[in-house]
Amino acid sequence: MNSDSIRNITIGGMAANFVLSAVKLAIGLLFQSQACVADAVHSLSDCLTDLAVIVGVKYWSEPADADHPHGHGRIEALVTLFIGAALAVVAIKLGKNAITSIREAHPSLPGWPVFFAAVLSILAKEILFRLTLHVGHATHSSAVIANAWHHRSDAFSSIPVAVTALLCRIIPGGLPYLDAAAAVIVSLMLLITAGRILWPALQELADMGAVKSERALILSLAHSVDGIREIHELRTRRIGNGLSLDMHILVNPEMTVREGHDICNAVTDKLFACKKLKIIDVITHLEPWDEKERKEDQQS
Repeated sequence: MNSDSIRNITIGGMAANFVLSAVKLAIGLLFQSQACVADAVHSLSDCLTDLAVIVGVKYWSEPADADHPHGHGRIEALVTLFIGAALAVVAIKLGKNAITSIREAHPSLPGWPVFFAAVLSILAKEILFRLTLHVGHATHSSAVIANAWHHRSDAFSSIPVAVTALLCRIIPGGLPYLDAAAAVIVSLMLLITAGRILWPALQELADMGAVKSERALILSLAHSVDGIREIHELRTRRIGNGLSLDMHILVNPEMTVREGHDICNAVTDKLFACKKLKIIDVITHLEPWDEKERKEDQQS
Protein backbone atom coordinates (compact mmCIF):
# COMPACT_ATOMS: atom_id res chain seq x y z
CA MET A 1 0.00 0.00 0.00
CA ASN A 2 2.88 2.34 0.84
CA SER A 3 4.51 1.83 -2.55
CA ASP A 4 1.17 2.45 -4.31
CA SER A 5 0.70 5.76 -2.46
CA ILE A 6 4.24 6.83 -3.31
CA ARG A 7 3.86 5.87 -6.95
CA ASN A 8 0.49 7.64 -7.35
CA ILE A 9 1.53 10.97 -5.81
CA THR A 10 4.82 10.94 -7.73
CA ILE A 11 3.18 10.23 -11.09
CA GLY A 12 0.74 13.09 -10.47
CA GLY A 13 3.62 15.37 -9.54
CA MET A 14 5.59 14.40 -12.64
CA ALA A 15 2.63 15.20 -14.91
CA ALA A 16 2.21 18.61 -13.25
CA ASN A 17 5.95 19.31 -13.51
CA PHE A 18 5.97 18.50 -17.20
CA VAL A 19 3.10 20.90 -17.92
CA LEU A 20 4.58 23.67 -15.77
CA SER A 21 8.05 23.33 -17.29
CA ALA A 22 6.60 23.49 -20.82
CA VAL A 23 4.53 26.60 -20.02
CA LYS A 24 7.38 28.43 -18.25
CA LEU A 25 9.94 27.52 -20.90
CA ALA A 26 7.71 28.75 -23.74
CA ILE A 27 6.90 32.02 -21.96
CA GLY A 28 10.50 32.52 -20.83
CA LEU A 29 11.82 32.15 -24.37
CA LEU A 30 9.07 34.25 -25.97
CA PHE A 31 9.46 37.11 -23.50
CA GLN A 32 13.23 36.77 -23.02
CA SER A 33 13.21 36.05 -19.29
CA GLN A 34 16.27 34.18 -18.01
CA ALA A 35 14.69 33.80 -14.60
CA CYS A 36 11.60 32.18 -16.11
CA VAL A 37 13.72 29.83 -18.24
CA ALA A 38 15.76 28.93 -15.13
CA ASP A 39 12.52 28.22 -13.29
CA ALA A 40 11.35 26.04 -16.20
CA VAL A 41 14.56 24.02 -16.12
CA HIS A 42 14.06 23.55 -12.38
CA SER A 43 10.56 22.16 -13.00
CA LEU A 44 11.98 19.89 -15.70
CA SER A 45 14.57 18.58 -13.24
CA ASP A 46 11.65 17.74 -10.95
CA CYS A 47 10.39 15.40 -13.68
CA LEU A 48 13.69 13.51 -13.57
CA THR A 49 13.63 13.16 -9.79
CA ASP A 50 9.99 12.08 -9.93
CA LEU A 51 11.03 9.36 -12.37
CA ALA A 52 13.84 8.31 -10.01
CA VAL A 53 11.33 7.89 -7.16
CA ILE A 54 8.87 5.95 -9.35
CA VAL A 55 11.61 3.54 -10.45
CA GLY A 56 13.33 3.43 -7.06
CA VAL A 57 10.27 2.58 -4.95
CA LYS A 58 9.91 -0.69 -6.86
CA TYR A 59 13.29 -1.78 -5.51
CA TRP A 60 13.59 -0.25 -2.04
CA SER A 61 10.17 -1.65 -1.03
CA GLU A 62 11.27 -5.23 -1.81
CA PRO A 63 11.60 -7.48 1.28
CA ALA A 64 14.94 -8.80 2.51
CA ASP A 65 16.45 -11.72 0.65
CA ALA A 66 19.57 -13.89 0.78
CA ASP A 67 21.68 -11.31 -1.05
CA HIS A 68 20.26 -8.36 0.93
CA PRO A 69 19.57 -9.68 4.46
CA HIS A 70 18.95 -6.15 5.80
CA GLY A 71 16.48 -5.31 3.02
CA HIS A 72 16.85 -2.86 0.14
CA GLY A 73 16.36 0.37 2.08
CA ARG A 74 19.73 1.84 1.09
CA ILE A 75 18.40 2.15 -2.47
CA GLU A 76 16.12 4.88 -1.12
CA ALA A 77 19.15 6.77 0.18
CA LEU A 78 20.77 6.48 -3.26
CA VAL A 79 17.63 7.87 -4.92
CA THR A 80 17.58 10.73 -2.40
CA LEU A 81 21.25 11.37 -3.18
CA PHE A 82 20.44 11.48 -6.89
CA ILE A 83 17.65 14.01 -6.29
CA GLY A 84 19.95 16.31 -4.32
CA ALA A 85 22.83 15.96 -6.79
CA ALA A 86 20.55 16.65 -9.79
CA LEU A 87 19.23 19.77 -8.09
CA ALA A 88 22.76 20.97 -7.28
CA VAL A 89 23.91 20.52 -10.89
CA VAL A 90 20.88 22.45 -12.18
CA ALA A 91 21.49 25.25 -9.65
CA ILE A 92 25.15 25.67 -10.60
CA LYS A 93 24.40 25.65 -14.33
CA LEU A 94 21.60 28.23 -14.04
CA GLY A 95 23.66 30.49 -11.79
CA LYS A 96 26.61 30.37 -14.18
CA ASN A 97 24.41 31.30 -17.15
CA ALA A 98 22.83 34.21 -15.26
CA ILE A 99 26.18 35.61 -14.13
CA THR A 100 27.52 35.33 -17.69
CA SER A 101 24.50 37.25 -18.95
CA ILE A 102 25.12 40.08 -16.48
CA ARG A 103 28.81 40.29 -17.37
CA GLU A 104 28.12 40.29 -21.10
CA ALA A 105 25.40 42.95 -20.74
CA HIS A 106 22.35 41.10 -22.04
CA PRO A 107 19.47 42.98 -20.37
CA SER A 108 15.85 41.86 -20.57
CA LEU A 109 12.47 43.17 -19.45
CA PRO A 110 10.03 40.27 -18.88
CA GLY A 111 6.34 40.90 -19.58
CA TRP A 112 3.12 40.16 -17.74
CA PRO A 113 2.87 36.56 -19.03
CA VAL A 114 6.07 35.80 -17.11
CA PHE A 115 4.46 37.13 -13.93
CA PHE A 116 1.31 35.02 -14.36
CA ALA A 117 3.32 31.89 -15.22
CA ALA A 118 5.35 32.35 -12.04
CA VAL A 119 2.24 32.83 -9.89
CA LEU A 120 0.68 29.69 -11.40
CA SER A 121 3.87 27.78 -10.63
CA ILE A 122 3.93 29.01 -7.01
CA LEU A 123 0.35 27.87 -6.38
CA ALA A 124 0.67 24.53 -8.17
CA LYS A 125 4.01 23.59 -6.59
CA GLU A 126 2.90 24.55 -3.08
CA ILE A 127 -0.09 22.21 -3.45
CA LEU A 128 2.20 19.46 -4.75
CA PHE A 129 4.60 20.06 -1.86
CA ARG A 130 1.89 19.63 0.76
CA LEU A 131 0.40 16.51 -0.84
CA THR A 132 3.78 14.86 -1.41
CA LEU A 133 5.05 15.72 2.08
CA HIS A 134 1.91 14.16 3.59
CA VAL A 135 2.56 10.91 1.71
CA GLY A 136 6.27 11.05 2.61
CA HIS A 137 5.55 11.32 6.34
CA ALA A 138 2.78 8.70 6.14
CA THR A 139 5.13 6.20 4.46
CA HIS A 140 8.27 7.33 6.35
CA SER A 141 10.04 7.72 3.00
CA SER A 142 13.09 9.99 2.95
CA ALA A 143 13.13 10.01 -0.86
CA VAL A 144 9.49 11.15 -1.08
CA ILE A 145 10.08 13.81 1.60
CA ALA A 146 13.14 14.99 -0.37
CA ASN A 147 11.02 15.12 -3.51
CA ALA A 148 8.39 17.16 -1.64
CA TRP A 149 11.02 19.72 -0.67
CA HIS A 150 12.13 19.76 -4.30
CA HIS A 151 8.55 20.85 -5.12
CA ARG A 152 8.72 23.51 -2.39
CA SER A 153 12.06 24.79 -3.74
CA ASP A 154 10.41 25.15 -7.15
CA ALA A 155 7.62 27.19 -5.58
CA PHE A 156 10.16 29.38 -3.80
CA SER A 157 12.25 29.81 -6.93
CA SER A 158 9.20 31.18 -8.76
CA ILE A 159 8.81 33.99 -6.22
CA PRO A 160 11.77 36.10 -7.41
CA VAL A 161 10.62 35.47 -11.00
CA ALA A 162 7.18 36.89 -10.20
CA VAL A 163 8.63 39.84 -8.25
CA THR A 164 11.09 40.63 -11.05
CA ALA A 165 8.42 40.56 -13.75
CA LEU A 166 6.17 42.79 -11.63
CA LEU A 167 8.89 45.36 -10.91
CA CYS A 168 10.01 45.47 -14.53
CA ARG A 169 6.43 46.31 -15.58
CA ILE A 170 5.49 48.89 -12.95
CA ILE A 171 8.77 50.83 -12.72
CA PRO A 172 9.20 53.39 -15.54
CA GLY A 173 12.08 52.37 -17.80
CA GLY A 174 12.24 48.97 -16.13
CA LEU A 175 15.20 47.31 -14.45
CA PRO A 176 16.99 45.57 -17.34
CA TYR A 177 19.40 43.46 -15.26
CA LEU A 178 16.95 42.49 -12.52
CA ASP A 179 15.81 39.40 -14.42
CA ALA A 180 19.33 37.96 -14.57
CA ALA A 181 19.85 38.86 -10.90
CA ALA A 182 16.66 36.98 -10.07
CA ALA A 183 18.02 33.95 -11.93
CA VAL A 184 21.12 34.08 -9.70
CA ILE A 185 18.88 34.20 -6.61
CA VAL A 186 16.89 31.22 -7.91
CA SER A 187 20.10 29.22 -8.42
CA LEU A 188 21.29 30.00 -4.88
CA MET A 189 17.96 28.90 -3.43
CA LEU A 190 18.16 25.65 -5.37
CA LEU A 191 21.73 25.04 -4.18
CA ILE A 192 20.69 25.46 -0.52
CA THR A 193 17.79 23.05 -1.01
CA ALA A 194 20.12 20.55 -2.69
CA GLY A 195 22.42 20.66 0.34
CA ARG A 196 19.53 20.01 2.72
CA ILE A 197 18.52 16.98 0.65
CA LEU A 198 22.04 15.61 0.19
CA TRP A 199 23.23 15.80 3.81
CA PRO A 200 20.80 13.27 5.39
CA ALA A 201 21.32 10.83 2.50
CA LEU A 202 25.10 11.06 2.89
CA GLN A 203 24.78 10.51 6.65
CA GLU A 204 22.69 7.38 6.09
CA LEU A 205 25.15 5.97 3.56
CA ALA A 206 27.93 6.70 6.09
CA ASP A 207 26.08 4.49 8.60
CA MET A 208 24.86 7.25 10.88
CA GLY A 209 22.74 5.87 13.72
CA ALA A 210 19.70 7.13 15.58
CA VAL A 211 19.71 10.66 16.96
CA LYS A 212 20.02 11.29 20.69
CA SER A 213 16.26 11.55 21.31
CA GLU A 214 15.61 8.28 19.46
CA ARG A 215 18.33 6.48 21.41
CA ALA A 216 16.86 7.77 24.68
CA LEU A 217 13.41 6.50 23.70
CA ILE A 218 14.79 3.08 22.70
CA LEU A 219 16.58 2.71 26.05
CA SER A 220 13.51 3.92 27.97
CA LEU A 221 11.26 1.36 26.27
CA ALA A 222 13.76 -1.45 26.84
CA HIS A 223 14.27 -0.59 30.51
CA SER A 224 10.50 -0.61 31.07
CA VAL A 225 10.40 -4.40 30.60
CA ASP A 226 10.35 -6.30 33.89
CA GLY A 227 13.40 -8.40 34.64
CA ILE A 228 15.98 -6.22 32.87
CA ARG A 229 18.83 -5.11 35.09
CA GLU A 230 20.74 -3.11 32.50
CA ILE A 231 21.02 -2.32 28.79
CA HIS A 232 24.36 -1.57 27.19
CA GLU A 233 26.16 -1.51 23.85
CA LEU A 234 23.13 -0.18 22.00
CA ARG A 235 24.06 0.18 18.34
CA THR A 236 21.79 1.61 15.69
CA ARG A 237 21.91 2.26 11.97
CA ARG A 238 19.54 3.79 9.48
CA ILE A 239 18.40 1.58 6.63
CA GLY A 240 16.02 3.32 4.25
CA ASN A 241 13.16 4.79 6.25
CA GLY A 242 13.74 2.76 9.41
CA LEU A 243 16.21 1.81 12.12
CA SER A 244 18.05 -1.44 12.64
CA LEU A 245 19.49 -1.95 16.11
CA ASP A 246 21.17 -4.41 18.42
CA MET A 247 21.70 -4.29 22.17
CA HIS A 248 23.04 -6.29 25.09
CA ILE A 249 20.41 -7.13 27.71
CA LEU A 250 21.64 -7.97 31.21
CA VAL A 251 19.36 -10.09 33.42
CA ASN A 252 19.50 -12.10 36.64
CA PRO A 253 22.02 -14.92 36.02
CA GLU A 254 19.74 -17.36 37.87
CA MET A 255 17.04 -17.01 35.19
CA THR A 256 16.25 -19.90 32.90
CA VAL A 257 17.03 -19.62 29.20
CA ARG A 258 13.27 -19.53 28.49
CA GLU A 259 12.73 -16.62 30.91
CA GLY A 260 15.59 -14.66 29.37
CA HIS A 261 14.27 -15.38 25.89
CA ASP A 262 10.81 -14.12 26.87
CA ILE A 263 12.32 -10.87 28.16
CA CYS A 264 14.16 -10.34 24.88
CA ASN A 265 10.92 -10.94 22.98
CA ALA A 266 9.10 -8.44 25.21
CA VAL A 267 11.74 -5.78 24.43
CA THR A 268 11.48 -6.46 20.70
CA ASP A 269 7.66 -6.29 20.79
CA LYS A 270 7.72 -2.95 22.62
CA LEU A 271 10.15 -1.42 20.14
CA PHE A 272 8.21 -2.60 17.10
CA ALA A 273 4.95 -1.32 18.63
CA CYS A 274 6.29 2.21 19.21
CA LYS A 275 4.76 4.54 16.61
CA LYS A 276 7.38 7.24 17.25
CA LEU A 277 10.06 4.89 15.92
CA LYS A 278 10.14 2.88 12.72
CA ILE A 279 12.10 -0.18 13.75
CA ILE A 280 12.81 -2.69 10.99
CA ASP A 281 15.12 -5.09 12.85
CA VAL A 282 16.16 -5.79 16.45
CA ILE A 283 18.95 -8.12 17.59
CA THR A 284 19.24 -8.77 21.32
CA HIS A 285 22.18 -10.38 23.07
CA LEU A 286 21.37 -11.86 26.48
CA GLU A 287 24.01 -11.60 29.25
CA PRO A 288 24.11 -12.47 32.97
CA TRP A 289 24.13 -9.45 35.27
CA ASP A 290 26.90 -9.60 37.85
CA GLU A 291 26.62 -6.87 40.48
CA LYS A 292 30.25 -7.17 41.61
CA GLU A 293 31.52 -7.07 38.05
CA ARG A 294 29.35 -4.05 37.17
CA LYS A 295 30.64 -2.12 40.20
CA GLU A 296 34.23 -2.85 39.21
CA ASP A 297 33.51 -1.63 35.66
CA GLN A 298 31.97 1.58 36.95
CA GLN A 299 34.89 2.28 39.29
CA SER A 300 37.45 1.68 36.50
